[in-house]
Amino acid sequence: MTFDLHMHTSRYSPDSVIDPVQLVRRAKAVGLDGIVVTEHDRLWPEHELEELRRLQPDLVVLGGVEISGRGGDMLCYGVTDLTDLRRGVPWRDLVAEVRRQGGVVVAAHPYRWGQNFDALLEEEGVTLDGVEVMSNNMDPDLRKAAAKFASRQPTYATLGNSDAHELDVVGRCRTVFGAEIRTMTDLTRAIRERLTSPVPGTY
Repeated sequence: MTFDLHMHTSRYSPDSVIDPVQLVRRAKAVGLDGIVVTEHDRLWPEHELEELRRLQPDLVVLGGVEISGRGGDMLCYGVTDLTDLRRGVPWRDLVAEVRRQGGVVVAAHPYRWGQNFDALLEEEGVTLDGVEVMSNNMDPDLRKAAAKFASRQPTYATLGNSDAHELDVVGRCRTVFGAEIRTMTDLTRAIRERLTSPVPGTY
């Protein structure tokens, strides 16, 4: 199954111009089997996700969150309570809380804006569940650096996502799962088991 697991909408991310209704239609049109909406520091209410599912019943629609952690952004899947995951939370605390809730943590666009990703991980003393190795806003050098990092970390899942803020970017990069993904539990399990293959979009 092919997913885009990092995208923002105009409903809850002020830097996005994507209408949620158009999002689900676009996702299906570009050949995705599912999406995970990851607004900045905010979770979609489940009843609103259900509205999107009704609009496109053959598309899996799940909700995650991109937390603006101290040191850089982290994609968090499988969380339901952001009380202790506020903007600026240290990575050490973020990882501990996400795992307490049964979720997984994936580094969003590492090395972007000069981020010293390796040093930050070492300082925080944390191990993540995965890392984006390609996204629409990662240039070839950033992708190469992320892939090199992942090659040294065999326990990390590797993901490709669009980080879409505009409709035509949806699915530009994507993740192919070697498992059926229908629920957030399926998704987090597949990431933990590293059943992921990042690929560029083909449309």
